[in-house]
Amino acid sequence: MKNLLSEVLKHEVYPAMGCTEPVAVAFAAATAARLLKGPATAVTVRTDAGTYKNGLAVAIPNTRGEKGNLLAAAIGAVVRKPELGAELFKALPAARLREASALVRGGKTAISADYSRRGIYICAEVRAGRETARCVLEGGHARVALLTHNGKTVQKAAAAARKARLPYKEALRRATFKDLFRAAETVTPAELKYLRKGVEMNLAAASEGLKLRKVGYYVRDLISKGYLKRDILSNAKLTAAAATDARMAGAPVPVMSSGESGNQGVIAVLVPWLVGKAFSVPEKRILKSIALSHLVNSYIKVFTGELAPICGCAVAAGVGASVAVVWQRNGANVKKTTLAVNTVISDIGGMLCDGAKSGCALKVASSADSAIRAAWMASNGEGITDEEGFVGHSAEQTIKNISRISSLGMDKVDRIILDIMAEKRP
Repeated sequence: MKNLLSEVLKHEVYPAMGCTEPVAVAFAAATAARLLKGPATAVTVRTDAGTYKNGLAVAIPNTRGEKGNLLAAAIGAVVRKPELGAELFKALPAARLREASALVRGGKTAISADYSRRGIYICAEVRAGRETARCVLEGGHARVALLTHNGKTVQKAAAAARKARLPYKEALRRATFKDLFRAAETVTPAELKYLRKGVEMNLAAASEGLKLRKVGYYVRDLISKGYLKRDILSNAKLTAAAATDARMAGAPVPVMSSGESGNQGVIAVLVPWLVGKAFSVPEKRILKSIALSHLVNSYIKVFTGELAPICGCAVAAGVGASVAVVWQRNGANVKKTTLAVNTVISDIGGMLCDGAKSGCALKVASSADSAIRAAWMASNGEGITDEEGFVGHSAEQTIKNISRISSLGMDKVDRIILDIMAEKRP
């Protein structure tokens, strides 16, 4: 595919306010509610396990710290502005929040997980008196597969289309790292400007996060007290963690996502940017490396899936960031790239995903640390080889190996984690 980078930027790299999954739940409810005449009286949601997990304990922007997919669905049902997309929680009116909260408190909202679903699946049914509308998202956070009003079909994707991957994802699945290197070189001036916007957005989120007494704040505190040295590793950890602190706390600030994930966007963008600046790499080259970081993140996720049992910040965005740093220093060097991929995945490949929440900032900090360390080792010809563990003889093989472990070996682990999390909810 000639425009692979453009397609990835279009579909998977965009501003997002709040955690991706609650936003997608709100989008589904808003799309359904838009068809109704009267005010919403009830909302019922069914999702895949990953969406259910990621929306269980994460704060929603502009709600004074309130959490969860139920409130997200109710907000979508009363706001009814699906055109806002991933920024649906932006400038949420207080009156709409009160209306949504009343639906939840009154027991008029319900959510369940469908463990049989693989990949993104969200079904939101909204009632307004006798009227009913239903929206099904499948295969993407904003990909409408079915829309009905009072039992009549308004929009429906063909069965084959609902299951089919988008063409750019098929191209990614067939790609090699050499192809990704070539795709990154196709970046246009407009795309470079867009990538720069992502840097500014994520740095602004980090500034907001440092106002909170959370992970980024305490990394900075360790530095200020002399217990940690202020260097590129600590700076990347505190900056990336702080941006994630802001997102997970529901701060009303957007970040530029990657692979349709805001936290992954924080790593994919900020790590190459901060390392490049520390080593005086020309800005255009840094931005092109960020384009490569996005490509690698998206490439890995076509194998692991959008919502895997293992942490995407580690095995997808962390790897993408490490490859970007290697490229800054060594160009399209397949051997050194493979060392970086193998080293990151060998280091933090077993990091579990237990949903989106404030603890994600810890995983982001660890991923930033691992990405930089692996890139430095690889740039000097050192790293983990296929003689060790589950890593492969090539970067592509290692990614397929960790995907196999995640999708097959950890399927029951994900269900157990979800059951534990669900038991803690009132």
